[in-house]
Amino acid sequence: GRMEVLQLLRLLLTTTMLGVSQTVNPFVAQQTPPDPCYDESGAPRRCIPEFVNAAFGKEVQASSTFTLSLGKKFEVVYVSLQFCSPRPESTAILKSMDYGKTWVPYQYYSSQCRKIYGKPSKATVTKQNEQEALCTDGLTDLYPLTGGLIAFSTLDGRPSAQDFDSSPVLQDWVTATDIRVVFSRPHLFRDLGGRDAGGEEEGGATSSPYYYAVGELQVGGRCKCNGHAARCVKDKEQKLVCDCKHNTEGPECDRCKPFHYDRPWQRATAREANECLGNLHARRCRFNMELYKLSGRKSGGVCLNCRHNTAGRHCHYCKEGFYRDLSKAITDRKACKGGHRVKERGEGCSREWRRMKVMQLSGGMELCQVVGPVLQSRSPVAPCIKIPAINPTSLVTSTEAPA
Repeated sequence: GRMEVLQLLRLLLTTTMLGVSQTVNPFVAQQTPPDPCYDESGAPRRCIPEFVNAAFGKEVQASSTFTLSLGKKFEVVYVSLQFCSPRPESTAILKSMDYGKTWVPYQYYSSQCRKIYGKPSKATVTKQNEQEALCTDGLTDLYPLTGGLIAFSTLDGRPSAQDFDSSPVLQDWVTATDIRVVFSRPHLFRDLGGRDAGGEEEGGATSSPYYYAVGELQVGGRCKCNGHAARCVKDKEQKLVCDCKHNTEGPECDRCKPFHYDRPWQRATAREANECLGNLHARRCRFNMELYKLSGRKSGGVCLNCRHNTAGRHCHYCKEGFYRDLSKAITDRKACKGGHRVKERGEGCSREWRRMKVMQLSGGMELCQVVGPVLQSRSPVAPCIKIPAINPTSLVTSTEAPA
């Protein structure tokens, strides 16, 4: 009826607003999805993996402490715990950046921060202590007895969060390979009958232990790829790594590929993709900081042992004796062709001139590299002209008659 039509229209409107299309494209299988790391013109741009719950589907062995291994470095945005039991009276969240070798505190929760963790219950984060773990007495109440939540945001209240791309301190703060949660102290509450809820009788004997029950764990974040990859994949050893672009490599796209050392590696930002640059004609390159600074921080690479008949700091021109094939890009292996060609007598050179070497220039003119007294001409037929000799002349005075 009319009501069903209105509901259908409302559903279609909602679907459109969410950007979800239910239309089936018969050619979708033939289309190649665009690479998020490059724009429509092929220029590099920052790209990041999708936001995920890194704890989804992972088993966690738990007692009063449990540890979640993320498999690689992640940039963690939040850690969330939902309880089936009452929330603990004191909880510590820790992180590791080296796969569990060392641990640093992330956040504390306790109604007795000073006593349990040696921290004040109220503290302010400034730019001088943005990596300091805080303690709060919030989210520690006994009630609700079930369904209580502890949620920690890694960037909340951190001054540099609004300019995250420019803050190496915060980039390091959100990075983790493992998350550990330690329940330090349960609530000790008593029922009306004179015994506590954990079964401790008035005489001190405990009939049943206290327990913690976590119904759901979420660790929201992204695979850390420094803006140079749009996804993470498993390598041959089934380890999670970034699918790096922009001529970068490494588990987190944290270094430039070989031969791409024209400038130092940098994290991609919304303003600059910071693609690693190089040249395909050299197997070895080195970086020169002085050249990089002199270039206005644009180029500092120096190619070693240029191949394919190229030369120069970037292997960007043809070496002596070879000329550029303009039909190919300079990065092409066959961009430089031929060698010195010797023009014999009769090939546009007069008989009295000495033998000359001719090299093709990029503009199509022939350059005379000669031993004899000749100049370059504009003529494609006779590119070399002889330097005219200056004959000595006699001075003519007013008293002398002309010859």
